[in-house]
Amino acid sequence: MKVRTERNQVEILAPAGSMESLMAALQAGADAVYFGVEHLNMRSRSSNRFVLDDLPEIIENCRAYDAKAYLTLNAVLYDQDLNLMRNICDRAKEAGVDAIIASDQAAMGYCHRIGMPVHISTQVNVSNIESVRFYSMFSDVMVLARELSLKQVEEIATQIEKQEIKGPSGKLVRLEVFVHGALCMAISGKCYLSLHSHNASANRGACFQNCRRKYHVKDAENGDEWMIEDEYIMSPKDLCTIDFLDKVLDSGVKVLKIEGRGRAPDYVHTVTRCYREAVEAYFDGTYDQEKVAAWKEQLAKVYNRGFWDGYYLGRKLGEWTKDPNSQATQKKVYIGKGVKYFDRIGVAEFKMESYDLKPGDEILITGKKTGVVESVVQELRVDGKPADSAKRGDSITIPLGKKIHSSDKLYKLVKTAE
Repeated sequence: MKVRTERNQVEILAPAGSMESLMAALQAGADAVYFGVEHLNMRSRSSNRFVLDDLPEIIENCRAYDAKAYLTLNAVLYDQDLNLMRNICDRAKEAGVDAIIASDQAAMGYCHRIGMPVHISTQVNVSNIESVRFYSMFSDVMVLARELSLKQVEEIATQIEKQEIKGPSGKLVRLEVFVHGALCMAISGKCYLSLHSHNASANRGACFQNCRRKYHVKDAENGDEWMIEDEYIMSPKDLCTIDFLDKVLDSGVKVLKIEGRGRAPDYVHTVTRCYREAVEAYFDGTYDQEKVAAWKEQLAKVYNRGFWDGYYLGRKLGEWTKDPNSQATQKKVYIGKGVKYFDRIGVAEFKMESYDLKPGDEILITGKKTGVVESVVQELRVDGKPADSAKRGDSITIPLGKKIHSSDKLYKLVKTAE
């Protein structure tokens, strides 16, 4: 029995760690965004995390793009967290959040009692059809364990249809998988290294990323030590499925999840746009290797630790990074701040605060309302006069087809050194 997925069944789910990233995801074609509030989510160490009072604006922005909003509440919960958990769920339902992404049964049970839809987090490690059947009491959508192969995913999807396993809505359970972004060395992210070393639990969103560091190996008997060279053997490369996204969709998956609530707006925009285009090409019958190569070139420009295909194609061990830092082929350099936009003539004004700018330079603009704008400087004026370049302290204007806002950040895009 082959699972058939229709175009309108596929959902691209993008990360939003800030309002800028949320707008970037929506502008790039995300069908839904996921985000955390307060500290009961897996990115609680983020300095720019949302708070409960942000919920109305988040929902308003999502509705403007006909997109859904999912709130992550997938940290391990202790007794002292339960009142906050209930408050978050209540406020989420009141604001119109479409679902809570949960991993703790306390959150699942409370959402069930108040009639709040639940999605099962990858932290639950759903790996078989019986687990799907069990959690279908609470959820219509389940994020499968990251360690499954596509063959295993397809078998679960096939059995859902064959056995007609339905969630609380009465519809067949939908499967969600990660398609792009950082991978953890531990099973579905359940790691305790950070807890042991810093008393900061990764399962409470406070990971210190011990796996991204260099280590010495010491022989306990004779004291010999070695530095592990060339590879960071606990630091996997980033997942990238765009070159076999057709196989992912053929497996019966309905929700394609992009990792990256800690990543910048330009990352969210680029990755979401590439996967949006790839999904459309799949259904249009135009998905081919020429387009895949172009998408991978774009994906390589933004933050990444190198790419590999995860466990989907049957790999048993990870591909480890040679450098835990970004291997992006392009970087952004902050150069100024937005001042004003002149709607009638389509011109944006900025105040230069660092470095320089000249015609022909590629630029990136990000902001809470603006999201992400990429452009090339065609014409440059300094203090209203045509100029060949601008420097720190200059007030500049450039033609720009999209509106910007005051305090938007202006960056210059430059190639990284080989």
